[in-house]
Amino acid sequence: MDIFEGLKQKIKGQKIKIVFPEGTEIRVLGAAVRLGAEGLVDPIVIGNVDEVTGVADKNGLKTDGLTILDPATYPEFDQMVAAFVERRKGKATEDQAREILKDANYFGTMLTYMDLADGMVSGAVHSTGDTVRPALQIIKTKPGVSRTSGAFLMVRGNGQEKYIFSDCAININPGAQELAEIAVETAKTAEMFGIDPKVALLSFSTKGSAKSDEVAKVAEATKIAQELAPQYEIDGELQFDAAYVSTVAKQKAPDSKVAGQANVFVFPEIQSGNIGYKIAQRFGNFEAIGPVLQGLNKPVSDLSRGCNEEDVYKLSIITAGQAIMGK
Repeated sequence: MDIFEGLKQKIKGQKIKIVFPEGTEIRVLGAAVRLGAEGLVDPIVIGNVDEVTGVADKNGLKTDGLTILDPATYPEFDQMVAAFVERRKGKATEDQAREILKDANYFGTMLTYMDLADGMVSGAVHSTGDTVRPALQIIKTKPGVSRTSGAFLMVRGNGQEKYIFSDCAININPGAQELAEIAVETAKTAEMFGIDPKVALLSFSTKGSAKSDEVAKVAEATKIAQELAPQYEIDGELQFDAAYVSTVAKQKAPDSKVAGQANVFVFPEIQSGNIGYKIAQRFGNFEAIGPVLQGLNKPVSDLSRGCNEEDVYKLSIITAGQAIMGK
């Protein structure tokens, strides 16, 4: 079964509410209309009603299945302001909150925090910082997770070949504890896609073949991750070929339960992660779907500003899947 068909079956009819702050962006609006028409999610679109419907009419889209909310006319805005002030614990006055919540991303994040939505998808127009910052301030990370992280689902051959790459989007140079948390959260993400996770923490060294602070960090992260989540197969430090190629694994890490069969690859820092997923995307013809943000109390997904409608559609399905897992 196609990976997204499986996710669709899980979310269809579940009344998962996903908020889209970029309501006048045609790529987002087109995906939201499609998701609503197929009964996959209940879309909440943020924006001026006339502007949203104007874009829809111009492009032949029917907005019957959408809930359109405008921060300027939202009837429960005062309650949202009070909830925001309480959540920020003295970091914002009421007047400041009223200005902040005019921002569509902050408004959408508060809808999610207040359980008026189950998740949020943004980033087609906004930067990663503009999308993630409100989520970190308001929704915050799960207990035991110090930072959010960004994973990519890498798919080739109609979903027959699929892997998870992480963190390729958020943390520039995580420490050992943070890297361990990323590994565990990425294993959970893999399970959502029907992948039995075998997690490799990557390095330029395999089992002590090289010595450096960078190698030591990955080795330490591996030990921490194994203690945090003994239910998962997690190993490191492993070079990519040792993690992926069985013949190399037999030579370099013969006692490993992950080497040679890894399907979840955790990069030591963002530079190698970003380079790695783009090499696989461009040289290997993998479709890179994401980033899927991990570790938040409720799901918020960050689109690429170069995304198309299909990307918005697929990432919304993933976000709904995360919401179901979190319930």
